[in-house]
Amino acid sequence: MKRTAYIAIIGRPNVGKSTLMNKMLGEKVSIVSSKPQTTRNRIAGILTRGEDQFVFLDTPGVHKARNKLGDYMMRSVRSSVRSADGVILIADAGHDPGEIEQKLIKQIGEAELPAILVLNKIDLINRERLAKTIGKYAELFDFDAVVPTCAESGKNVDEVLDEASGFLYESDWMFDESALTDQPERQIAAEIIREKLLRVLNDEIPHGTAVAIESFGEDEKMIRIRATVYCEKKSHKGIIVGKGGETLKKIGTWAREDLEAFFGIKVFLDLWVKVKENWRDSDFMLLNLGYDKKEIN
Repeated sequence: MKRTAYIAIIGRPNVGKSTLMNKMLGEKVSIVSSKPQTTRNRIAGILTRGEDQFVFLDTPGVHKARNKLGDYMMRSVRSSVRSADGVILIADAGHDPGEIEQKLIKQIGEAELPAILVLNKIDLINRERLAKTIGKYAELFDFDAVVPTCAESGKNVDEVLDEASGFLYESDWMFDESALTDQPERQIAAEIIREKLLRVLNDEIPHGTAVAIESFGEDEKMIRIRATVYCEKKSHKGIIVGKGGETLKKIGTWAREDLEAFFGIKVFLDLWVKVKENWRDSDFMLLNLGYDKKEIN
């Protein structure tokens, strides 16, 4: 008997949503960074286990939008909740529920969805603090389960998956058994490159960058990728390129290593940097960069 479900993973920025999904999948599908607002698109991670197929929806962190890109990200979260069969709300185990968590709990209640509360980063707190956090959330919503975790180390991630199996219902699968994500190869490549930008650059510049895959060709021996990194200021371009091109070379080397690991084949990566002022407020640029038209308008 085949079963499946769409399961939205929601929470504030930098709380561990992408890390949790990657751990459940056993593969790195969604990019991870210590910087907030890393995930911009809703990304489906697909796990097929026996007769069960989980479709996890990794969503952008909920924050106050300051441009059209931010608006897009927040609409993506709301539509993910509306289209899901169940929700995993992930929050910091060391903090009481704040305005963002209360807003998300309200969305879950309005959608009348079953939900699991995952309290992450338990390695940083004691049992008394964890018990207090659990009590505060219990006052707000009747969660189907509460699972304390450390997503980074994988502690209790299997328990999250076991609880999420309660969302599954009898149905044909939405994806092939071998599928890992719904993202096309070009989008995966762009996200891997963007992750390296987040890793190398300082706090502000990465949020003003985007990656467009200009060409993606493959033969039996190699994948050849030409990509453009867009930034919003000429001064930012200089920082991304670095003295003698060293920074861009480092970004390209790290990205190529991850691309080869993901695709299992040699990769030739050709990176360019261009300035496009205020691209985050341009519908045309957001569409060209692959953001969903339904979420932009």
